[in-house]
Amino acid sequence: MDSEKKSNNQDVSLAGRIAGAVWGQFVGDAFCLGSHWIYDLNELERFFPGGPQGFDPPAEGHYHFGKEPGELTHYGDAALLLLRSLLERDGFDAADFGSRFVAMMECPAYKGYRDHAAKGTLENYRAFREAHPDAAYSFQEGADDDQPATISRLAPLAAHYFRSGDYLLQVERATRVCQNNDRAVAYLKAHAVILRELFLGRPLAEAFERAAQRAGTEGDLGAEVSRKITDAVASRSQPVRTVTARFGQSCPLASSFPAAVHCALHHAGDFSGALKATAAAGGDSAGRAAMVGAWLGASLGVSAIPGEWRLRLKAHAEIENGVGRLMRVE
Repeated sequence: MDSEKKSNNQDVSLAGRIAGAVWGQFVGDAFCLGSHWIYDLNELERFFPGGPQGFDPPAEGHYHFGKEPGELTHYGDAALLLLRSLLERDGFDAADFGSRFVAMMECPAYKGYRDHAAKGTLENYRAFREAHPDAAYSFQEGADDDQPATISRLAPLAAHYFRSGDYLLQVERATRVCQNNDRAVAYLKAHAVILRELFLGRPLAEAFERAAQRAGTEGDLGAEVSRKITDAVASRSQPVRTVTARFGQSCPLASSFPAAVHCALHHAGDFSGALKATAAAGGDSAGRAAMVGAWLGASLGVSAIPGEWRLRLKAHAEIENGVGRLMRVE
């Protein structure tokens, strides 16, 4: 287990934390492109002896087949849309982001996977348009979905709003575009609090503790989130595969979120090791890796993310430009 490097953590600038969170989120997603959603660990080992090393090409028949190493999963594609929308609108605009998301998912040329959140969001949007062809749509009626659709894209929005009084309101609005689900909102708010605490320079374990404490005051769903974080923290010395299997390899945030918390703490000083460990645990590795990458990037700073990994992303130039603009909040 890698200990948390508190002294280095305290020396990281805010700009370095913001860059780390955003880059970490995108790199985590792209790292797992070819190994994503393989649940059988024996099968995973056959495909990737010694564990996935990242940026692998998806095999024929894989969910992301047709994408190339360095491209993003569908999670990352939507994250890139959110980054564009935030920068072009100078803040979160649900209608602007929602319109971009619908257009991407409806485009026949889009080669990414359409998950439950995407399909449900499109169904609700189309039903509204059929009933109200000329009315403005709120883009707050997304799918009834509690998986990582929004949590895997939130880092740029967190960087933009973490000092604002309406921060968590903006997080909820961003969530309900594609996930009109109270459980998803509860986990997203915890994720947002973790990122805020890390941006403010808190050590990783303290950021998780503060998120758990706040969630514990937020009703039954908040209490669930708090228990999951507390359980993950208490298990930090155990192997990532073991704890991920216990929480569940699958997409729902009740499984993927605490598994990501555990992995981040277990590898608190090792960004690369954390992504390799969560990828080797199978299942929804891309969703977990986007969370782990954002947290460790914010905790350790962008310099902890291998430069060659950032350069491997096909969207490197666009992300680099976006990060540069977000870093000006310091």
